[in-house]
Amino acid sequence: MTRIKRGIIAKKRRNKVIKKAKGFLGRRSKKFRAAKEALMKAGTYAYRDRRTKKRSFRRLWQIRINAAVRAEDLTYSKFIAGLKKANIEIDRKILADLALNNSEIFKKIVEVCKK
Repeated sequence: MTRIKRGIIAKKRRNKVIKKAKGFLGRRSKKFRAAKEALMKAGTYAYRDRRTKKRSFRRLWQIRINAAVRAEDLTYSKFIAGLKKANIEIDRKILADLALNNSEIFKKIVEVCKK
């Protein structure tokens, strides 16, 4: 029976992990076991934060809209209620962008909501 040497395959597998851990601090980027553990942790955080990012951006948009609406003497909640009554279906991302970049258009939307 012939002898099977796995050195090349095992080294490839380890190098793949270490390559993914490039940029990690200290031995987490150099040693296989530490790199493997760091990657598992990083993957967990990445999975969790892909969901958290959606929440934090929505919160940011609400803060931006609220600041722009209060300059027009209206509250955020009354503004959103006015949008629903006026059947204006613009999401918060677009509203926040309009408030930041196109203030004239945003003011027209606020005027419609005040009525």
